[in-house]
Amino acid sequence: MLWADRIAGEIRDTRTPRNGKIFRIRDEKTLSGRVHVGSMRGVAVHGLVAEVLAEYGVANEFRFELNDFDPFDSVPGYLDEDKFIEHLGKPLYAVPSPEPGFKNYAEYFGGEFVEVHTKAGFMPSYYRATELYQSGKMDVYIKIALERASDIRRILKEVSGSEKEKSWLPVSVVCEKCGKMMTTRTYDYDGESVGYACDRNPDEAKSCGHIGRVAPWKGTAKLFWKVDWAAKWVAQDVDIEGGGKDHSTKGGSRDVANHISREIFDYEPPFDIPYEFFLIGGKKMASSKGRGASAKEMSDLFPAEIFRLVLIGKDIREQIDVDPSGESVPRLYDWYDELAEGMREGKADDYSRLYTLCELPENRAGLSAPWQMRFREVAFIVQMPHLELRKEAERAKESALTEDEIQKLEERARYAKFWLSTYAPEEFKYELQEEMPSVKLSDVQKKALSVLADFFQSAGRSGEELHLRLHELKTEVRIQPKDLFQAIYRIFLNRDSGPKAGWFLAGLPRDFVIARLTEAVA
Repeated sequence: MLWADRIAGEIRDTRTPRNGKIFRIRDEKTLSGRVHVGSMRGVAVHGLVAEVLAEYGVANEFRFELNDFDPFDSVPGYLDEDKFIEHLGKPLYAVPSPEPGFKNYAEYFGGEFVEVHTKAGFMPSYYRATELYQSGKMDVYIKIALERASDIRRILKEVSGSEKEKSWLPVSVVCEKCGKMMTTRTYDYDGESVGYACDRNPDEAKSCGHIGRVAPWKGTAKLFWKVDWAAKWVAQDVDIEGGGKDHSTKGGSRDVANHISREIFDYEPPFDIPYEFFLIGGKKMASSKGRGASAKEMSDLFPAEIFRLVLIGKDIREQIDVDPSGESVPRLYDWYDELAEGMREGKADDYSRLYTLCELPENRAGLSAPWQMRFREVAFIVQMPHLELRKEAERAKESALTEDEIQKLEERARYAKFWLSTYAPEEFKYELQEEMPSVKLSDVQKKALSVLADFFQSAGRSGEELHLRLHELKTEVRIQPKDLFQAIYRIFLNRDSGPKAGWFLAGLPRDFVIARLTEAVA
């Protein structure tokens, strides 16, 4: 049973919506810059559970918070530091957009993230943290948290070992003078207002020194993270909300929020779905900030159904590890093609279920699995100007392509070209040598190439025939496979490796192959 069916089934069988009508599912992301692809795992986990519950006839709503009310705490390396450093410490909604046409910093990066959601077929109802706070909906929970600040301090110490000063209050105020919130500290709640001082200087954020009092309602202040998390559950009647496994450890953020939810807000925490990390080339998101690490960059590598496979294919208890500059990309396409083959064979198992869930919900009715040429082969052919992709695909399929298959082939070619131009390692990049490269061949290599040239004298050699003949040569000429294939790749591509040699040679003009083989053994 796939993880989404297992979890959705457990919710259906053991839980009842708090309002008695509809399960409310929630997730959020702070829009502090370009969103890492790791954040898409949460979107996919919550989104797919919502989809499967709907399949089961269980009413639900997936809400996603675009958090624009956390402080701008660092300038990303891809932005002009001189332009943005003065805004450090401000709420994200008060930081200017990196590009014109957007209301603010959070709107700019939030828009990009929503585009990725849309491509993957996950369509939650969106809201902004500022909307929640400025509407006054959080005021009652801010008041409770302030009145019970001593209990929250105790919970923080007992659960996570974090000790706070007796004057500490669980809110961050936006300074009335400089507009920053990361630089303020609050104290002295009198039931109506809090005293605060803008005198903290974390990292490179500069305080203004202002001292004042403010009523912490309607967006003038925000609850600190773990208190904020619990308060949002209550404010929105959240039934289901998971998080990365780092949050779910003993003493972690989820553990603290659970205690605050129960003890401070008298609210049983939502159903938890802890999930593993998304790695980029074996590294966690915190250390993977290079090319391919953002959600947008990762989504650009795949059509929607394969991007969904990236996100949902592994059990949530397993890590996802994708390296755009390695073999991960062609392997993911291969994995998808294996699932499709099972569907064409009429298999009804977890693999066919996964294939179905990879498709966008609106396309699942009457779902088929058209034949597709392997991504690796497409990536090779698009680099060979003398080869016609459609013709080579029909040769591989051994029949004409359907309109659907032609469309899929053209789509795969576009993604292959993009990958080759951006991330692909050198071993996947080929250039047919118009002139004979300078290469030194052994006598046994020359003999093998001479025999191969004779074989080519007969017209119409297929890739399969050439494949079998090459394997015969290994014993007939007594040549090591590595030496045989290296000789072929060297004289045609000027490198030591390449695609499947039989099919590669079959796709080249016959006269060109014979001439090159003859020149090599001369």
